[in-house]
Amino acid sequence: MTSTAVRTRVVERNGAVGLFMLMAYIGAAIYFVSRTDGQFWHVVLGLLQAIVWPAYLIYHVLETLGAA
Repeated sequence: MTSTAVRTRVVERNGAVGLFMLMAYIGAAIYFVSRTDGQFWHVVLGLLQAIVWPAYLIYHVLETLGAA
Protein backbone atom coordinates (compact mmCIF):
# COMPACT_ATOMS: atom_id res chain seq x y z
CA MET A 1 0.00 0.00 0.00
CA THR A 2 1.11 3.47 -0.74
CA SER A 3 -0.12 6.46 1.18
CA THR A 4 0.12 10.00 0.02
CA ALA A 5 -0.17 12.91 2.35
CA VAL A 6 -2.22 15.81 1.13
CA ARG A 7 -0.98 19.18 2.25
CA THR A 8 -3.29 22.13 2.27
CA ARG A 9 -2.04 25.67 2.44
CA VAL A 10 -4.24 28.19 4.24
CA VAL A 11 -3.52 31.89 3.91
CA GLU A 12 -5.18 34.30 6.34
CA ARG A 13 -5.62 37.78 4.94
CA ASN A 14 -7.12 39.61 7.90
CA GLY A 15 -4.05 41.60 8.87
CA ALA A 16 -5.45 45.02 8.00
CA VAL A 17 -8.61 44.50 10.06
CA GLY A 18 -6.60 43.27 13.03
CA LEU A 19 -4.30 46.25 12.81
CA PHE A 20 -7.27 48.63 12.69
CA MET A 21 -8.84 46.98 15.74
CA LEU A 22 -5.55 47.17 17.65
CA MET A 23 -5.15 50.86 16.81
CA ALA A 24 -8.76 51.55 17.81
CA TYR A 25 -8.23 49.77 21.15
CA ILE A 26 -5.02 51.66 21.87
CA GLY A 27 -6.67 54.98 21.05
CA ALA A 28 -9.70 54.18 23.21
CA ALA A 29 -7.48 53.00 26.06
CA ILE A 30 -5.49 56.23 25.97
CA TYR A 31 -8.73 58.25 25.94
CA PHE A 32 -10.44 56.40 28.80
CA VAL A 33 -7.33 56.10 30.98
CA SER A 34 -6.49 59.79 30.52
CA ARG A 35 -9.93 60.68 31.91
CA THR A 36 -9.24 58.84 35.20
CA ASP A 37 -7.64 60.25 38.31
CA GLY A 38 -4.89 57.62 38.26
CA GLN A 39 -6.22 55.23 40.87
CA PHE A 40 -5.58 51.58 40.02
CA TRP A 41 -9.20 50.42 39.74
CA HIS A 42 -10.16 53.48 37.72
CA VAL A 43 -7.40 52.67 35.24
CA VAL A 44 -8.59 49.03 35.07
CA LEU A 45 -12.14 50.29 34.46
CA GLY A 46 -10.80 52.57 31.71
CA LEU A 47 -9.11 49.60 30.00
CA LEU A 48 -12.34 47.59 30.21
CA GLN A 49 -14.27 50.52 28.74
CA ALA A 50 -11.78 50.61 25.88
CA ILE A 51 -12.72 47.03 25.00
CA VAL A 52 -16.44 47.82 24.73
CA TRP A 53 -16.31 51.38 23.34
CA PRO A 54 -18.23 50.43 20.15
CA ALA A 55 -21.22 49.60 22.37
CA TYR A 56 -21.02 53.10 23.88
CA LEU A 57 -20.90 54.58 20.40
CA ILE A 58 -23.94 52.67 19.12
CA TYR A 59 -25.90 53.49 22.29
CA HIS A 60 -25.25 57.23 21.99
CA VAL A 61 -26.03 57.24 18.27
CA LEU A 62 -29.34 55.49 18.92
CA GLU A 63 -30.05 57.84 21.82
CA THR A 64 -29.41 60.85 19.57
CA LEU A 65 -31.75 59.41 16.94
CA GLY A 66 -34.43 58.90 19.59
CA ALA A 67 -34.48 55.12 19.31
CA ALA A 68 -33.11 54.34 22.76
